[in-house]
Amino acid sequence: MEEQPFDSFPAWVVLIGVGVTGAIYACGAYVLSAFGPFPAVLYVAYCVYVESSILRGSCRHCFYYGRLCALGRGKLCSVLFKKGDPKQFVDRKPSVLDVLPDLLVAAIPLLGGIVLLVRRFDWTTLLVMLMLLLLATIGTSLFRGRLACRYCAQRELGCPAQELFGQHRASPAQPAARPDKPRRGR
Repeated sequence: MEEQPFDSFPAWVVLIGVGVTGAIYACGAYVLSAFGPFPAVLYVAYCVYVESSILRGSCRHCFYYGRLCALGRGKLCSVLFKKGDPKQFVDRKPSVLDVLPDLLVAAIPLLGGIVLLVRRFDWTTLLVMLMLLLLATIGTSLFRGRLACRYCAQRELGCPAQELFGQHRASPAQPAARPDKPRRGR
């Protein structure tokens, strides 16, 4: 039996998604704070930039604009940006360069942490780096695979991320779900 997508994700899923993302940012800021407050503040500013770029470039065109998506961005986006064109979301052709800023959110503090560990080994730094690595890889993958993408209504309408990562995407030959179709609720 195929899972039905959420019209709006339950709050507990959003809390997990925001928790994983927030923990990644917190671990990164912690590691970089060993270089002083400026690198940590710069990193947090970079994370805010990445989030705002996602909101502006993707979320405002998404089915979940104004609704609770798995990461809570749909609601937040509707407060900060005007609704975009859903066709723009589906028609995007992302490349690895589009994902690079997201990858750097974990890579920058991990590289900084390696420098710190080479200069002077510290168990706390190593453990926070391991936590960051696990959250950014396994945590994100499990969350997206088991909760976010699996129950996402936008996936049925067309998702460039699924195309980029080689997963199934609704094709013109397949009827896509209609945004106004009733879906499983909270």
